[in-house]
Amino acid sequence: MEVSPTELSTELREAVRAWFRGVARDLPWRRERTAYRIWISEIMLQQTQVETVRPYFERFLASFPDPVALAAAPEDEVMAHWAGLGYYSRARNVIACARELTRNYGGQLPDDAVLLRRLPGFGPYTAAAVGSLAFGLPLAAVDGNVARVLSRLLELEEDPARPAVKARLQQTADLLLDRRAPGEWNEALMELGATLCLPRRPRCGQCPLALRCRSRAAGRQEELPRSRRRGPLAQRAVLVWAVRDEAGRWLARRRGDRGMLRGMWELPNEESPLSAQASDQEVTVAWGRLDASVESLLANGRGRPLPDGRELRFRHSYSHFQARVLARLMHMADEPGPAGCQAGAGDDLRWLKTEEAEALAFSARDRRILEELAR
Repeated sequence: MEVSPTELSTELREAVRAWFRGVARDLPWRRERTAYRIWISEIMLQQTQVETVRPYFERFLASFPDPVALAAAPEDEVMAHWAGLGYYSRARNVIACARELTRNYGGQLPDDAVLLRRLPGFGPYTAAAVGSLAFGLPLAAVDGNVARVLSRLLELEEDPARPAVKARLQQTADLLLDRRAPGEWNEALMELGATLCLPRRPRCGQCPLALRCRSRAAGRQEELPRSRRRGPLAQRAVLVWAVRDEAGRWLARRRGDRGMLRGMWELPNEESPLSAQASDQEVTVAWGRLDASVESLLANGRGRPLPDGRELRFRHSYSHFQARVLARLMHMADEPGPAGCQAGAGDDLRWLKTEEAEALAFSARDRRILEELAR
């Protein structure tokens, strides 16, 4: 079922924009609108909740106020500011893009849709969001919230994550775009999806599009859009050794240049796959097997780690699996010697002071371990 732009009159479009002006949330990237701030916020908000992004955004902008400063910063420093947000390829693309802007665009984002699409990390959505919000380009931005609004508006049966359906939603968004104020229109639809057209219990009574919503007219607003049901997440057992020496330093290593967390720092650990519905007993057995693996990993270092008696057990979710984590606080039985003890190619084991560890890019999982076991 298609929708015509005439179904949204000029008055209704203005009503949507007026609604947005009256209820727009006070978000840090809205207080001072520059192309750079809009770009960083859009990247951080991908697959991440607004309340999670707020403090990261403010700290990031305080340290890297423009593309030139970001391009000049060491990668470790940038990754440390991103640590905990997840999806770290976003941060690597931000660094690469800032360097590209500094080299070829005078340290500024271009106000051209074609040039935006050529930048690292700029897919169709990011180019449309930044282009419309920063430069007023007539580009319709369709994120998950907008896709839900349009799916309900059209009473769309199909899963909006399917490529063919995504293309159709984009075509619809292009037709409905308010070209007089494309940035405000895009942001209004995003806000509508984030605050009213919720996945569950949508607040239709407050929605400025309610009278044109086919799903609401059919009483199906909570039923649509349909989505594929995900099976249970894969599980992994993870054993982490949080090793401290007498000086209070932590033993850590830098990951290699492959994998999801490549180039980041971590506490010595090993992991093992589990069945999707692993019992607590299965997890405990897996942790026991991993104990010897971690000890072997550290065998070439000076000294021998011994259990301190404190440990931390928790679940940590990633995009495609859930980790069952056991973190053990260990202490060195002997003098560990100078920093830089090695334990195999690519492991790069180092002794780090607490303040040094805080300045490096550790994942959210290991930051939690350091904070809680140190306390």
